Amino acid sequence: MASSDRSRPAHAGRALFDGYAPLEDTWDEFYAREGSDGIRRAARPVADHLNALSRADFRRLKRLADETFLRSGITFTLYDKKGSTERIFPFDLIPRVIDEREWKQVEKGIVQRIRALNCFLADVYGDQRILEEGVVPRFLVEGSKAFRPELMGVRPPKDVWVHIAGIDLIRDGEGRFVVLEDNLRVPSGVSYVLENRETMKKTYPEVFHDSRVAAVESYPHKLREAMNAVAPGEGGRKRMVVLTPGPYNSAYFEHSYLARRIGCALVQGSDLFVDNDRVYARTTNGPTPIDAIYRRVDDEFLDPKVFRSDSLMGVEGLIGAWAAGNVAIVNAVGNGVADDKGIYPFVPDMIRFYLDEDILLPQVETRVCARDDDCRQVLDRLDEYVVKSVNEAGGYGMLMGPSASKRELKEFRKRIEADPRNFIAQPRIELSSCPTWTSKGVEPRRVDLRPFAITGDDTWVLPGGLTRVALRKGSYVVNSSQGGGSKDTWVVGTGR
Repeated sequence: MASSDRSRPAHAGRALFDGYAPLEDTWDEFYAREGSDGIRRAARPVADHLNALSRADFRRLKRLADETFLRSGITFTLYDKKGSTERIFPFDLIPRVIDEREWKQVEKGIVQRIRALNCFLADVYGDQRILEEGVVPRFLVEGSKAFRPELMGVRPPKDVWVHIAGIDLIRDGEGRFVVLEDNLRVPSGVSYVLENRETMKKTYPEVFHDSRVAAVESYPHKLREAMNAVAPGEGGRKRMVVLTPGPYNSAYFEHSYLARRIGCALVQGSDLFVDNDRVYARTTNGPTPIDAIYRRVDDEFLDPKVFRSDSLMGVEGLIGAWAAGNVAIVNAVGNGVADDKGIYPFVPDMIRFYLDEDILLPQVETRVCARDDDCRQVLDRLDEYVVKSVNEAGGYGMLMGPSASKRELKEFRKRIEADPRNFIAQPRIELSSCPTWTSKGVEPRRVDLRPFAITGDDTWVLPGGLTRVALRKGSYVVNSSQGGGSKDTWVVGTGR
């Protein structure tokens, strides 16, 4: 593939993209098959700038960026059979670039989806109209491990259930953005978006000016604003905290980072107590009432009085205080039933049912093994599907049928037959790829995208989001727990 090197000095040596070859039958985020020199319009300023660097220059910038991440303690915890290991989150210095005109359409689709999912949660814990009319099968909802029957009749402040959403997107072979998964419980990763951006601004300050990159720095402000909007009470600044399971949690870096950026205390369950359906924080100045809690603790551990009685991470009486309308819990408890992978295939039906609108963002065709016909088709063509466990995340409990061994196929067949409700299957999508720095130079690696949306009085979508990249050659799995890394995502203006 020819590279663009108009601004590169003649003595600079081999340019960064020289020899880069996009994958066959895959949408490349930088290079189109057609056009004057193959570079997509939105990516041109970035490609020109990078090609003005020698590979030695790029390696030097990469070392500086890695040192920045190390000094800042930007880590995540990796769990395996031997225990846990804290790692620096791998970061690639070549950004992923999206045209702002395309992004506007994605943004509308995300907002629409969140509106429908919020309606679904209110309905499922309320009148259950969508179940009564058979639009979503009742057995799937009531059979979900994330469904909390204890919460029937509860209404969160201002009827907002989904305050923070991470909607996972991929591009298909035609370059269309397609929804792969909804994350409505405690979606992680936004701290890496903000830290990635800080590092990129220090590394390529002039490109930000030339490319008109949309800012992401207002995320903490938007989150605080949303928490303030849904917290009980009229007017003024409310008192809020971030509730963490503690420093041994894999996302503890993010919990502490967000608490600092929002400007509120980071607390654990033992720092809070409930009296007369009111939540208080223990402080050196005595008990302080709390109006909003950004919880990063899973549902079952939030309140030992209602869920797991052995939980030491929660606050006894918290659900009662929430049900009484005296505190906002962000995200609302019970949201997991809406992002259950077995419920995902019905989101387009929810959009039509609640909003009477056509779906703006397509999603991946999905077979639900809990349905007999679907299950038979999956078992008959297991080597063609990507099979996912409904109750696992992070790339665990997944079968990549087209590349699986006979032993893996046999094992998964047994697991599906034993518990079909716990599995869905999707065709393997040729995820788009993006130029990525490797030990052999720049090569294509597959990526996905997790945009984040915040809802208070209205819904705001962070421009871009976390691009996750499968760093292993040939891999389709982008999760950090499976060896994936991240890239900064640039939504850029091209209209001038």
